[in-house]
Amino acid sequence: MTTWLYMNYRKRFEREALYNDKHEIQWYEVLDGLLGTFWKYLGLIFNTGLQVLQSAITLIGASNLAHILNDRLDKRSWTLVLGACVIPSILIPRAQNYRVLSSVGIVMTTYTAWYMVLASIFQGKDGPVKHSAPHSSLDYFLGASNILYAFGGHGLTIELTHAMKKPQKFKEIYLYAVLYIWTLTLPSAIAVYWTYGEEMLHHSYALTRFHKSKYRDVAIILMIIHQFVQFGFSVLPIYLTWEKFCGIHSLPGRYLLKSAARLPVVILVWLVALMIPFIGVINIVAAAFFTSFTIYIVPCVAFMVYHRSTSARKESKEGPPFWLPSWIWIYAINVGVVVWILVIGVGFGAWAGVRNLRRKFHLFGFFTRCYEC
Repeated sequence: MTTWLYMNYRKRFEREALYNDKHEIQWYEVLDGLLGTFWKYLGLIFNTGLQVLQSAITLIGASNLAHILNDRLDKRSWTLVLGACVIPSILIPRAQNYRVLSSVGIVMTTYTAWYMVLASIFQGKDGPVKHSAPHSSLDYFLGASNILYAFGGHGLTIELTHAMKKPQKFKEIYLYAVLYIWTLTLPSAIAVYWTYGEEMLHHSYALTRFHKSKYRDVAIILMIIHQFVQFGFSVLPIYLTWEKFCGIHSLPGRYLLKSAARLPVVILVWLVALMIPFIGVINIVAAAFFTSFTIYIVPCVAFMVYHRSTSARKESKEGPPFWLPSWIWIYAINVGVVVWILVIGVGFGAWAGVRNLRRKFHLFGFFTRCYEC
């Protein structure tokens, strides 16, 4: 739905001779151009919220991984150190500049995923292992929200689509990417769960359970580097939005000015990562309050509102897919997705996430020195 709306906006943008190759089109601008100011701010609030938390989660994740390698520094200290290491992300201007880094990131995640599969098999079970269903409704909805976060995307759809030479190919490429990711996540998740079972409920990172070896350390180092790349991807839309807010985004030849203007964004994310370092817990809160709306609800509802008239459907840049030729079925699927996410993600997911977050605040407080050490 998101890319469908983007293509319609791009068509109008080019038809009215407003297209500028130096201007990065973003989701809130698509909503503003097609549906108006209310939708613009709706997209801006939810998308920015998701990207701030996603960037903070990435930084927290890197500090947790670094702590596995060297626990002489606590996790908060590692967050301070690694927060300084991600500052150079302000120097990367556009999504196009991440092409090589993202390709390297695929190699890194592939190594780590298959290391986990092989290590789980050869290391084997250490005594009796429990495999059971969730013990309570809280555990069930925490798991459901985590799945929403994991498979809900990252709020970068428009920026990635706009970076492509053939943006109409995004959906096809994204499908292949998801299928490949499944070949990494499913085998590794199944293997680790088979080996450790419910023990993994008490560990945010599976790599903490494997015996120390050079292969494990390589996997951890690669994932830390991958987290740096992911941080740059996640924070890029906030950089672009901030540039536009400051009125410098479209200025030609102001590279250093734009880079310097991005510093407050890094500092904000750095502060959030230090303040609430509850990896896993804030993922669920992000899923309930931001992923649910950014990735599912807002695109589906916006799509239905924009295409509600016959003329809009006729002028649409894209039509229904061959396997779903009726607009009625498209609307039915969208309504089903919205209702399901509202109930499971926003409703029960928010209840479970906030309850769990309150418990962590009560136990650890803000700016805790070493969560889950």
